Amino acid sequence: MAHPVPDPLLAEEYLVGQRDPSPLFREAARLRDEGHGHTVTYSRKVFIPLTTLCFDTCTYCTFAKPPGAGGEYLEPEEVMAVARAGERQRCTEALFTLGDRPEDRWPQARNWLDDHGYESTLDYVRAMSEAVAAETSLFPHANPGLMDEATIRALRPSNPSMGLMLENISPRLMEPGMPHFNCPDKEPRRRVATIEAAGAAKVPFTSGVLVGIGETPAEVVASLFALADLHERWGCLQEVIVQNFRAKADTPMRRSAEPTAQYLARVVAVARWILGPGMNVQVPPNLSERYEVYLDAGINDWGGVSPLTIDWVNPEQPWPHLEELRNRTAAAGFELKPRLPVYPEFISEEWIDPTLLSAVREAADGDGYALSPQMEASS
Repeated sequence: MAHPVPDPLLAEEYLVGQRDPSPLFREAARLRDEGHGHTVTYSRKVFIPLTTLCFDTCTYCTFAKPPGAGGEYLEPEEVMAVARAGERQRCTEALFTLGDRPEDRWPQARNWLDDHGYESTLDYVRAMSEAVAAETSLFPHANPGLMDEATIRALRPSNPSMGLMLENISPRLMEPGMPHFNCPDKEPRRRVATIEAAGAAKVPFTSGVLVGIGETPAEVVASLFALADLHERWGCLQEVIVQNFRAKADTPMRRSAEPTAQYLARVVAVARWILGPGMNVQVPPNLSERYEVYLDAGINDWGGVSPLTIDWVNPEQPWPHLEELRNRTAAAGFELKPRLPVYPEFISEEWIDPTLLSAVREAADGDGYALSPQMEASS
């Protein structure tokens, strides 16, 4: 039976506190249980910051840096060293995160690419994805910014999944004084086009919303409906992240108010309500102290958690230890399971490139989750 479409105005009323959220939370939990039971997943990963140079100048970001002040490319041998260290830690995901087309802004980026024989940063992403896929047991998950269909198809043989945060569907956030001003790669229509390209190329895709950067509740709701519509048309969204803004020192938004846990929980519940029982809804556990509250709001995934590398986007927020994450998830009544960067329902000939499908299936258990070290040892 099709999931009934919620009323956008009612969803907005829940966010602004005009209604008792208890019915919303009950419905969100019911929908999550319908789609996923009491299984909550995470991806054991290493974070590979391929380049910290970027074209854009988002006012909340500390990941991107200029040349001479931390903005640089990882050398190929550095990439492989991180991937092999992750392999020794039994990670299954190599998350490639980087600035968007820095060579169009920084001559130093263009020079580095020329010196190393790469046409573009995206060309370097492809080369390193292929190396990690060929030389380690990790599966790359590329998150390199805007991509067209040709780029996605070129990355597909080495990446079983990819991603790009929508952040918000409103172009208002690109106006002067707003966080995406002078950031052409944050243009919502261009981000939507990338998700559509992933759908056309048949690539399982991760996206999501960033909450607390100056958007209105109505814009949050509109963004979630935009993602639901994209998935309805293309079927490619494997997960939707609901991520809370954290203020960072040395950024123009360092004094901006962060969303409260209570507000973010309502956003999560509205996301589950809009996206329905089948969607994988994620909240990063390292960005909140009492992250269990989001289980009550309908999530079924904690995202990538690394036993080795920091969160390069939020370096001031350490990952929870996996044993702690397991215990706190269990205390809330849920079973924590490791997954691959691609979700079980997308492990098929339709969605995974033939060059990767056998390896993905061999790394998964009978239900499509990642093999645990215990299972590997006993097999």
